[in-house]
Amino acid sequence: MTALSDHPITRQWPAKHPDRLQLYSLPTPNGVKVSIFLEETGLPYEPHRVDFDTQEQLSPAFLSLNPNNKIPAILDPDGPDGVPLALFESGAILLYLAEKTGLLLPADPARRYETIQWLMFQMSGIGPMFGQVGFFHKFAGKDYEDKRPRDRYVGESRRLLAVLEHRLAGRDWLMGDDYTIADIATFPWVRNLIGFYEARDLVGFNDYPNVKRVLDAFLARPAVIRGLTIPQRS
Repeated sequence: MTALSDHPITRQWPAKHPDRLQLYSLPTPNGVKVSIFLEETGLPYEPHRVDFDTQEQLSPAFLSLNPNNKIPAILDPDGPDGVPLALFESGAILLYLAEKTGLLLPADPARRYETIQWLMFQMSGIGPMFGQVGFFHKFAGKDYEDKRPRDRYVGESRRLLAVLEHRLAGRDWLMGDDYTIADIATFPWVRNLIGFYEARDLVGFNDYPNVKRVLDAFLARPAVIRGLTIPQRS
């Protein structure tokens, strides 16, 4: 691929601004990680909404970008060595963009890897476990008579919240004074757990005042407010 137009995805989602990074996403906890990062840093981009209601994520065009048929995904016309780069998986995208811009990831090697550690904590624990709570509490799983699956994920979500609570004691953000991609990855999921998934009481969210404090600070950031609604419906 030598130009943006060479990629099949641009035939279904034409780029009005081919010189900008192209974002294919939805305003879900994983999707808004990237839009929030882009809004925080001011990196020029063009968002495209992938409509799951019409299964656009299963279209050949989208699968050419992400064979795992999930959002978000990006197509950067100015990738390494100036060659367009297609990339999926929200954690990988955050790392790539942080390194590309030199922003929201500490330069010091030790702190850099500590930040990546907390990013992986979100990717491997918070996202999957909170998502299972959503399934068993709000969606189809709520109709299961056996509540042991739900309770198992609720218990694990409470444990993960307790890890965050301890980490955030005396800290403004997961990395102390530094707001990073670890926060951008984590707090959309906390917001979703107690908001869209309606599990605030189920997980005993009031037991985690530090998590609530930092979530409130996160949601008050202007770039976060903007990023949480991107891509908008056309």
